[in-house]
Amino acid sequence: MNKSELKPAVVFEQFAKINQIPRPSKREEKMIEYLKSWGESHGLDTKVDETGNVIIRKPATQGMENRKTVILQSHMDMVCDKLVDYEIDFDNDPIKTYVDGEWLTAEGTTLGADDGIGCAMELALLASDDIEHGPIECVFTRDEETGLTGAEGMKAGFMTGDFLINLDSEDEGEIFVSCAGGRNTTAKFTFRRTEVPAGYFFMRAQLKGLVGGHSGDDINKQRANAIKLLGRFLFAEMTKYEGIRLAQFNSGKLHNAIPRDGMFVIAVPHDLKENIKADWNIFASDVEDEFHVTDTQMVWTMESTDAQPVIEDQVARNFVYALQAVDNGIYAICQDPELNGMVETSSNIASIVTSDNEINIVSSQRSNVMSNLDNMCATIRATFLLAGAVAESGDGYPAWKMRSNSQLQKIVKESYVRLFGKEPVMRGIHAGLECGLFSERYPNLDMVSFGPTLRFVHTPDERLHIPTVQMVWDHLLDVLKNIPTV
Repeated sequence: MNKSELKPAVVFEQFAKINQIPRPSKREEKMIEYLKSWGESHGLDTKVDETGNVIIRKPATQGMENRKTVILQSHMDMVCDKLVDYEIDFDNDPIKTYVDGEWLTAEGTTLGADDGIGCAMELALLASDDIEHGPIECVFTRDEETGLTGAEGMKAGFMTGDFLINLDSEDEGEIFVSCAGGRNTTAKFTFRRTEVPAGYFFMRAQLKGLVGGHSGDDINKQRANAIKLLGRFLFAEMTKYEGIRLAQFNSGKLHNAIPRDGMFVIAVPHDLKENIKADWNIFASDVEDEFHVTDTQMVWTMESTDAQPVIEDQVARNFVYALQAVDNGIYAICQDPELNGMVETSSNIASIVTSDNEINIVSSQRSNVMSNLDNMCATIRATFLLAGAVAESGDGYPAWKMRSNSQLQKIVKESYVRLFGKEPVMRGIHAGLECGLFSERYPNLDMVSFGPTLRFVHTPDERLHIPTVQMVWDHLLDVLKNIPTV
């Protein structure tokens, strides 16, 4: 199969155009202008709010004017991650895609199907002249990936529909009816740099090739976290040997992704360097065995490097001890039987950047229970406070609670059974959807979320399962045909 044969063609044609437009989170100006011009050129009512969200309204087709209004919603921004050695300017260059069997993926970067494929479905529907539907409002929010700030900034009244279908889910056949709330907790260590005495040897260690993934939806897959592994090795060595000094620690890029790679630089007494190398090799072997199911392509390197000033010793030790101690992964499972054992509360340590006199740490906490979200944030914050860092948690975003007696859920479920002869899974998701924020400003809005199958989102391995795009498209059009009257 080549790209020209992808079905439904009307959706993949729009997706190809979208991937020519740079749209990193917080830098979506080119995409906003594209959507505004596109809507106006098609003669449709198009508005951009003060935050940068775009809404394009399309009247009902003949005979459907008395149906309730449906909002279709997706986010315009994408996570921009790439392989270490791949060259791209995400602010100017297009995403280069290719077909790999039944999957569409990208060359060396994230694909942007999260949530470009949702945007493409909306544009395909707006461009159509042969699809039966009632009044629709297509909403494209900005900056979903780095804090949901588009949805956060949207004022009540921007959307006017009765039902909302969020097209930002990643498993065809699963209809999402609730989502987790989330907050970020940051920590900062400050320090002075010092020179090491004579007789020290500098070593640079790097770990790469981990699978990574979305820090919410993939947290239950128990994949390796580069920060936790590198911190674990340093803790073992610093408590085993005297005199190890830390100069650099950098890992992770995005607040909502499990870090896939990282590095540190240490100075060690010359007579310890062979011991450290041997321990590194043993540790690598043990960890590869530990994660032999989830992370099969780990690459471990350790080599000599140039001398440089090091972080003052007590701060470095406190930092490493905190990395060993800080919670990471699943903290609690949902007790509600309707949510079928879904992760309730989790934390992911996402990125660490070392500068001349600071170590800055970003972590992400999620929960469907807001009181437990507060507790998880407090646990992470306390770990770093005990280590002497300055730590704080942001405001975050709310959970979306499952709605009982939802009319839209019933329509969506019956449509799926009618089309595919089986029932979809109705479930919650352990990730932030903009539906949580919408539920605050539009408390009467009946919402669901569904979409085609994506894998390895937020990583350069991101891929879209091509056959499921047709299934979701057919499902969406059938739902629109069966929206009730006002």
